[in-house]
Amino acid sequence: MKQTEAPRDSSGRVPTLDLRDSDGGTIIRLRVKARSGQNAVGGAHGGALKVSVNAAPEKGKANRAVLAVLAKSLGVPPSALRMLTGETAQDKQVWAPMDSAAVARKLGTGK
Repeated sequence: MKQTEAPRDSSGRVPTLDLRDSDGGTIIRLRVKARSGQNAVGGAHGGALKVSVNAAPEKGKANRAVLAVLAKSLGVPPSALRMLTGETAQDKQVWAPMDSAAVARKLGTGK
């Protein structure tokens, strides 16, 4: 598998995520773009992880897609993730069942 370098900001630094350890896992802040034309994790911006999904933000479709894309990046099943806040907003918080160092490593962003 090809290893890719983490995205860098305009100053050449790897943007960092605002990760918080909580209840034996980590809370990850997300900034979501629905109806984006692709399903992807796009790096960090302002401490939040950028996630794009094809699904429309209606009847929970985009939220399910967000959890599926994030789960794939983290190597866990979508059912292992919990959406804590932001079910009807672009800014969300999701709990993942791993420590913050593992989350940062799997997502390729600094902590």
